[in-house]
Amino acid sequence: MILIGELINSSRKPVAEAIAAQDVGFIQDLAKAQAAAGVDYLDVNCGTHIADEPKMLAWLTRIVQEVVDLPLCIDSPNPEALAAALQVHRGKALLNSISLEKQRFEQMIPIVSEYGCSVIGLCMDDRGMPEDETMALECAQMLVERLQQRGLPVEDIYLDPLVRPISTNSKYGTVFLQTVAAIRNRFSKVHITCGLSNISYGLPNRKHLNQAFLVMAMASGMDSAIVDPLDRKLMALVYAAEAILGKDEYCAGYISAQREGKLDS
Repeated sequence: MILIGELINSSRKPVAEAIAAQDVGFIQDLAKAQAAAGVDYLDVNCGTHIADEPKMLAWLTRIVQEVVDLPLCIDSPNPEALAAALQVHRGKALLNSISLEKQRFEQMIPIVSEYGCSVIGLCMDDRGMPEDETMALECAQMLVERLQQRGLPVEDIYLDPLVRPISTNSKYGTVFLQTVAAIRNRFSKVHITCGLSNISYGLPNRKHLNQAFLVMAMASGMDSAIVDPLDRKLMALVYAAEAILGKDEYCAGYISAQREGKLDS
């Protein structure tokens, strides 16, 4: 399971305040805590700082990679901000994100090509977000085809079928799970990811929903997620689910996690 730590995001008030104050220590402590929890990437997002986003995203990228030896998920819809961050990024980054919306695709694809990064592809086009499995699968098919045509290896493609909150429509959870299963059935080598906590938006005790949803999505074929890695129970469920799904040979990862105290929630 490829995990992306979500916490360095200016939509969270303490992070927005730390970015505004250039509080390097706060940001770096958050980066180190997530890295210690066992993620593969750290998401960096300063989208609320619209006026100076390129400068601030490059700054975030630099200070985070000063203290963690992890690639970053560079998170912005602004091509200028993405390019600024990728110029200072060490190693192979994950770009978040591209879609089939004509303007967005044409703006983002040159950046993907120039910097050789992996990319999260949102399963949506100019019609908007998909309401059902059929539309999402059509977008997934087109994204894979168009990205490969531009030279992107299939293993560098992360498809995001777009989680929508079940507080607004009780069917959105099952639609997502069915879509993940359909994508996995069609594409064995692409990655499938999502912003996990979107499922619980607007509801109480969100961690319970996020944790249950993660296990269900993994069973449907999802192999990546943007998560809060400081949720110890959620992280323990990742190890448990991988063992049950046959993704952890002889349960070695699960046993190691137990020895390291990572299964204690």
